[in-house]
Parts: sequence; C-alpha cells; structure tokens
Amino acid sequence: MLYALSKSLGSEEGYAEVKACLTSPLAKFVAWGLLSALLYHLVAGIRHLIMDMGIGETLEGGKLGSKIVIAISVVLIVLAGVWIW
Repeated sequence: MLYALSKSLGSEEGYAEVKACLTSPLAKFVAWGLLSALLYHLVAGIRHLIMDMGIGETLEGGKLGSKIVIAISVVLIVLAGVWIW
C-alpha cells in the first residue's frame, strides 16, 4: 500500500496505473482484509485501555468485553466492506 501511495503521488501516469490496479476485486479484497485487521486491533486496544482503568477486570467482565469487541469489530468491518466495494 505504501508503494501504491508513492507511485500514485509520483506522476499522473502512476496515479492512473494505481487507480486501475486498485479497482480489481482482488485488490479490494486485500485492502478490506488489511482494514479489517486494523479495525479489530483498534477496538481491542480501546478495550485494553478501558481495562487499564480498572473496568472489566473480572472473569465475567473479560468475557463480556471480548464479546463486545467482536460485535463492534464485525459492525465496523462490514461498514468498511460497504465503503470499499
């Protein structure tokens, strides 16, 4: 993705090549996969910050927190898929 960014900023022809490449279904799928991993990591990181404040440190709180992280991540991943496709 950084290579594509560099190439697209280099020239008008480079931008056209990157745009043509990123409109393929495989490229969209790869971008969606990378974005999905980042979104899950973000939501789980926020959960850990909340746990550092002392909220949800029990076993029951940990289980509930993990279910909430998965639910929020699924919603964000689906929204990212709609945005990309």
